[in-house]
Amino acid sequence: MNTIIRKSMLSVAGLAFAGGVFAGPIAAHANPVDAKPAAVAVQSAAPKPQGDQSHISLNDEQTANVKAIIAATKKAGLPERAAVISIATSLQESKLENLGHLGDANDHDSLGLFQQRPTSGWGTPEQITNPEYSTTAFLKGLKQVDGWQNMALTDAAQTVQVSAYPDAYAQWEQQATDLVTQHWNS
Repeated sequence: MNTIIRKSMLSVAGLAFAGGVFAGPIAAHANPVDAKPAAVAVQSAAPKPQGDQSHISLNDEQTANVKAIIAATKKAGLPERAAVISIATSLQESKLENLGHLGDANDHDSLGLFQQRPTSGWGTPEQITNPEYSTTAFLKGLKQVDGWQNMALTDAAQTVQVSAYPDAYAQWEQQATDLVTQHWNS
């Protein structure tokens, strides 16, 4: 009986292989008009927001910072997902406000939209409080994270930021996604 099962399995495998060999070249010449664009598949595969979501109303300064983050992301040649991660990170770190030194309320010497630290090598205080510079610095760190495009937002942000609250970024994913959708093409 073992011989019968083994022969059956080999026959099925052989048919599958032959089908692939013959269908492969035929499929390669299929009408490309019928094919779905790759971008559609990529967008539908974006991770869904994790956990409870937070939302804040934005003033003009915060909206301008959203637009600056999106502009810097585009200038860096990165996709919308990078802007979503950047905006969610900034929402967590500064509520999209370009923070200067806050005295005793400040976390060490953290500044700007991403609460980056001059003493940690992010740049000078003047650079870090420039939205384009600070976004570009964040994106440079993000690009060094293997697989950031498909990873949970909070994991990608945490890998760059090394926060004491690694899961806090997740709560801003929906608002960040909505903001990128609203402003990416404007």
